[in-house]
Amino acid sequence: MTSLLAMSGIGDFFTAIMTPLHAAMSFVIMWAYRFWSMLLGPDLGVTWAVSIMTLTVIVRSILIPLFVRQINSARNMQLIQPKMRELQEKYAADREKLGIETQKLMKAEGVNPMASCFPMLLQMPVFFALYQVLYAAANGRALGYFFVHNPDLVNSLTHASIFGARLADHFWLSNWSQFGATQIMAIILVLIMSGLLFITQKQLMGKNMPPEALTGPMAQQQKMMVYLFPIMYLFMGTIIPVGVLVYWVTNNLWTLGQQFILIHNNPTPGTPAYIEWEERMIKKGRDPKEIAEQRRAKRSHKSTQPTSSRTVGGSAQTSTSTDQGSSTDSGSAKAGSPDTPSTGVVRQQIQRQQPSRQSRSTRATPKKPNKK
Repeated sequence: MTSLLAMSGIGDFFTAIMTPLHAAMSFVIMWAYRFWSMLLGPDLGVTWAVSIMTLTVIVRSILIPLFVRQINSARNMQLIQPKMRELQEKYAADREKLGIETQKLMKAEGVNPMASCFPMLLQMPVFFALYQVLYAAANGRALGYFFVHNPDLVNSLTHASIFGARLADHFWLSNWSQFGATQIMAIILVLIMSGLLFITQKQLMGKNMPPEALTGPMAQQQKMMVYLFPIMYLFMGTIIPVGVLVYWVTNNLWTLGQQFILIHNNPTPGTPAYIEWEERMIKKGRDPKEIAEQRRAKRSHKSTQPTSSRTVGGSAQTSTSTDQGSSTDSGSAKAGSPDTPSTGVVRQQIQRQQPSRQSRSTRATPKKPNKK
């Protein structure tokens, strides 16, 4: 009984999270469908497919800053690989020390390994929400606030098909004698999706990684992922509705194009893409070293913090380092008189009042007793 209550609590928690996403999915798809219906015509599978593509473009546009951070983090991880190998050789016998020094290195270089996962992690709720909306539509059930209040749209989405393949159906069938257009379309979309992912990863490793980053255990793991992830996509795609596969293909195509633009215009130094970029800049009559220096200066300017201020006695004073010769007058400052340096900051020397002390010789001489 307790386990059932616990499962019920978990289910209520996920329902509370997914309900706003279902409403958002239904809102975007509904308005995209109404817009494309004026151009392509209503009750067409192509209209629904383009509406799902529109949803993908909106989501990826929102995630552009995170994607740029992901690429920069991956670039920084590549650039610090030689330093990480040095740490591995130096602290090979002390795993705890190696972990501490690795964390220090990543913090000093501004590297966050989790940054490469943020865009995908943020897209997963969107993916699941779209999956559930289309799965419900396949069974003639409305999911999402705007679909619940527009049953005609749900009925149109339930029966929408593209090239004979229903958007709400997936590859697997209970009766394989019904193998047809839906399965063929699902296979084509899964192959395109996996191929785009493979090309994207090969582009990153072949163009935007320095040669020294392609050696070592971590590089071997990355090379394995180039082939492992597309194979995983092949199996996962068989249980995903065709409409969600349209979303995923559009998403991978966007990722490939966005990564190409970023590598083409701002490649990692010491990579084949950087050499090609230098050659293009020279052909255009521009100095690649000057451009790289301007970009470094711009990045360092963003990371520079403003001058810190401190409050003394209720008044704010800005801590400024000045030369001793310029901060004092030519003459000796009198006690208690204001001293005005060249920086314009008024400073006042306060002489502490202390009781007068006797000299050491006076304290050392014993007092003579008074004669009566």
